[in-house]
Amino acid sequence: MPARKIIIDTDPGQDDAVAILLALACPDELEVLGLTCVAGNVPLELTAKNARIVCELAGRTDMKVFAGCDRPLGRDLVTAEHVHGKTGLDGPNLPDPTMPLADGHAVDFIIDQLREYAPGTITLCPLGPLTNIATALQKAPDIAKRVAKIVLMGGGYFEGGNITPTAEFNIYVDPQAADIVFRSGIPIVVMPLDVTHKALVTKPRNDAFRALNTPVGTAVAQMTDFFERYDKEKYGSAGAPLHDPCVTAYLLKPDLFSGRHINVEIETQSELTMGMTVADWWGVTDRAPNATFMGDIDADGFFALLTERLARL
Repeated sequence: MPARKIIIDTDPGQDDAVAILLALACPDELEVLGLTCVAGNVPLELTAKNARIVCELAGRTDMKVFAGCDRPLGRDLVTAEHVHGKTGLDGPNLPDPTMPLADGHAVDFIIDQLREYAPGTITLCPLGPLTNIATALQKAPDIAKRVAKIVLMGGGYFEGGNITPTAEFNIYVDPQAADIVFRSGIPIVVMPLDVTHKALVTKPRNDAFRALNTPVGTAVAQMTDFFERYDKEKYGSAGAPLHDPCVTAYLLKPDLFSGRHINVEIETQSELTMGMTVADWWGVTDRAPNATFMGDIDADGFFALLTERLARL
């Protein structure tokens, strides 16, 4: 089987960093065409910097990293330094990147790649707000039929929200963009909080990263050490959820996840529930299914995969 072509759209973020590292550790299975950066966890200048830091950590200075949209389509930017720290990658002491940003805009790169390759050969992997993806769909509607699949981290149903009572952060930052993506007709797989809150970095799991005794293993352990302080205090959980690596893990081993093909609508009108993913889990409406909404994960299998593959870097 040839490696699956993917574009990772990202706003690093410690968990984004781990998702990127996992993808870069598996070149026989995943061909990362490039990283496209968006404002989200921290402003665009920092997400574009952090993506290059992660590439250099993985020894991939050849990777194309593009800066994209610096604000949501119709709202002021909301960021999450309270979770990720002022740099977005607080925890490890990693050097500033020496590799440059690629020339051009992330949105144009997405469009160009989808037009260059045969339809159905590129999977888009958004790990942050969906601004870049929605902007590409608005600018070039023809690409919708060329996308193989979108596998994204975002939303929540049974778990509610993590930035408001009803909204998950990525969708809340740009609900208008999310609405465009979910109405696009592209096959979508969603990794919501319902799944990611079961992928907890407990102490034994973090010790396994550290025991790799590599720069990548040490950095990942330090990232999750920092990241988890917020979630343990907020949820009283045994560790931090590793949200974004669920996207990469699904591409590598989809059997780790289970869910349902259902209708998912995005709330864009009510300030009370803005950014809510209204998931028709029980099929109580006649709205057509538009997404595979995951509900469960084999967490032990997920962390075994993550540790084994990160050891390759």
